[in-house]
Amino acid sequence: MEEKLLAIADEVIALSASNEQIEVIAVHDQETDIRVYKGELESFTASESQGVGIRVVQDGRQGMAYAGSLDMEILKETLSEARDNATFGTFDEMLQIAEPDNVEPISLDLYNPALKEFATEDKIALAKELEEYIMKSDERIVGVESSEYVDSISASAIVTSSGIRRSSYDGGCYIAGSSLASDGKDMQTGFGYSVGRDPAKLEIEKAGSLASERATRMLGAQKASSGRKTVVLDPYVTAQFLGIIGSTFSGESLLKGRSLFADRENEKIAAEILTLIDDPTDPDAFTATEVDGEGLASRRNVLIEQGVLNTFLHNSYTARSMGTQSTGSAVRSYNSSPGVGARALSLVPGTKSQQELIGEIDDGILIQGVSGLHSGVNPVSGDFSAGAEGLLIKKGQLSEPVREITIASTLQRMLLEVLDIGNDLERLPMRASGVSLVVSDVTVSGV
Repeated sequence: MEEKLLAIADEVIALSASNEQIEVIAVHDQETDIRVYKGELESFTASESQGVGIRVVQDGRQGMAYAGSLDMEILKETLSEARDNATFGTFDEMLQIAEPDNVEPISLDLYNPALKEFATEDKIALAKELEEYIMKSDERIVGVESSEYVDSISASAIVTSSGIRRSSYDGGCYIAGSSLASDGKDMQTGFGYSVGRDPAKLEIEKAGSLASERATRMLGAQKASSGRKTVVLDPYVTAQFLGIIGSTFSGESLLKGRSLFADRENEKIAAEILTLIDDPTDPDAFTATEVDGEGLASRRNVLIEQGVLNTFLHNSYTARSMGTQSTGSAVRSYNSSPGVGARALSLVPGTKSQQELIGEIDDGILIQGVSGLHSGVNPVSGDFSAGAEGLLIKKGQLSEPVREITIASTLQRMLLEVLDIGNDLERLPMRASGVSLVVSDVTVSGV
């Protein structure tokens, strides 16, 4: 499929004129989403999509058009549309198609043939097995709201008139379950997951135990007292925060004057124990990929190194505008022009388990879930406020569950107040991996 997509892109590029630059991205995606309920198949979706996006730059003006087809006659019309759109584009002398930068992609093994060979009935069986495991895990589990199996296989090719010609092929899968627990007086929900590239290696026990424990340990939860407390963020919560923090290192935010850390390169912006990396060349990352959205090689970018701001993320446009080099951080779909973003964020893990981190805290809260985080963050000031739930920590032990609380601080202060980092790196089906994170002096609002 990669060769077919490259050939199609080559054919479009061959139609380029001398007064223009053209970029062609062609994709072919396959996805499966299976849900079961009470031992029966509730929904089954198997989709296959393909499309081509064409971007034309003429004299500092850009035009974009796309088609959900690989038919060459349709793509010729799409090219004409992109050219027409370019005539209406706003002039920007920095607009250009990416140029080869002589950085060769690292060869990554991101596709396991077992994923395509895994039979549909086995996928359904996996979702049913997860549901059954959750139901039998604890007598307080009274239901499973959802149990699902999801996989995707993606092939893409990018070819430009400037000389870039790259392709990628990857696949991944995960199982996830959402449980419902009751003690006769209270009901709580929980979820668990397992991700990978080989469905045979997905862990039913891990996903099921997480879903069960997250629900049962929250039974009888009450509001916590208000105050400034030390919190331990569960890996899933840390990953959500990293996703937001990663956006502040975007070259687009920097150009627009909206980055929290503008003009602070080589300054301390976090605790010394904290190193934040965006590394889409890590094959264990769910979103790993050999090339970025412009066909430049993916690379390991250290954003924060031992507390010091090391670099921002750039695509070719933001790099050109700021007199620097692309970090291979272009993100896009085939029907959009390239943006900038982190693609596989993670913190360098510490040496202690979550239990050991909790054991060193006299008075705090383990935050196992947050709500409204994205809407509760001001991307300009860094202020955040989010609903949360978790368990109190008293003298190094988990204690009563708490809910309907709010945690608040700023992203800048949060980075500086990191006290410790766990060794429990969790791979998640998102652009950030998680790890337990101890943060001091967080405002908790409860009763």
